Amino acid sequence: MIWSTGISLGIGLAIAVALIAANDPAEIFGLLLQAGWGLVLVVALNISQIVASAAGWAPVIDDPRRPGLPFLARLRWIRVSTNALLPIVQAVGELIRAQLLARAGVHKVKVIASVATDLGTEMASQIVFSLLGLLVLLLIPHDGGDTALRVAVIGTLLGAGITGVFMAAQRWGLFHLVERLLPKLAARAGWTSLGDLSGLHDAVVRLYRQPGRLWASGGWHFVSWLLGVLETWAAMWALGIPGGLAEALVIESLGQAVRSAGFFIPGALGVQEGGYVLICALFGIPPDRAIALVLLRRLRDIVIGVPGIIAWRWTAAAPAIPAASPARSQP
Repeated sequence: MIWSTGISLGIGLAIAVALIAANDPAEIFGLLLQAGWGLVLVVALNISQIVASAAGWAPVIDDPRRPGLPFLARLRWIRVSTNALLPIVQAVGELIRAQLLARAGVHKVKVIASVATDLGTEMASQIVFSLLGLLVLLLIPHDGGDTALRVAVIGTLLGAGITGVFMAAQRWGLFHLVERLLPKLAARAGWTSLGDLSGLHDAVVRLYRQPGRLWASGGWHFVSWLLGVLETWAAMWALGIPGGLAEALVIESLGQAVRSAGFFIPGALGVQEGGYVLICALFGIPPDRAIALVLLRRLRDIVIGVPGIIAWRWTAAAPAIPAASPARSQP
């Protein structure tokens, strides 16, 4: 796994460097310097996204010892930071936030159930967000002809199919398998205390039988995606890229879809840069400005991510709170 991650990271880095080298590096870095204090606005809007995502996680933590929103926002911040900056695939970021939530006293089975269900509602809300982006793309002037639109539609439908299969599998027995395999995976990642996960499937099914929790979770995640539109709009303004909220919505929604497709490369390095070049071309935005837009987001990741990784190590070093027993945790 270390070799495969290293190879994918190397490929992604090569693609990113090649794109920058082929599109006037001096102009790209000049645009980043031009952004100036605009980076502060981009960071602030991203923090609001993290808080909204934490609010989306909270409804599916079915445990009386669930921490408050500030603590959950910290765990989402740590998840975002590790996914963006560490040379690991995104699944490890999910294990990190699960581990920290379990250390806060939430029963481990309900922790894993909450993370799995939260991923499902987040993916579902992203599909709705992508469909909204496609609808707006159909309604506003753009370049690229039918080919670009066809690729966008196929990509969104593929994502919708994967999301549907993932959520259906959760209800139809996927976690009977996870109950046996996840402890071994966690042990390889250094989480040796995971232990027995009996009852995980039942905990996930119980959450799916409470639509109020699912709608609340998905709704907050959708709010987070919309805040991302404001962040993209602010980044475009900071870089002097013309465009309004409609263009920002299309770029953000399709850009997030591309990033999700590149989950196997740490930070979607190279994939995100190439995707933004293609998406921004729909609105006549030249490649150097599209790459500058991505790199501004990379700078945001560093500004938010470095303190986030420090917070992860600090939180992990704190004394763990004993979790409630399974009998007390059951509703």
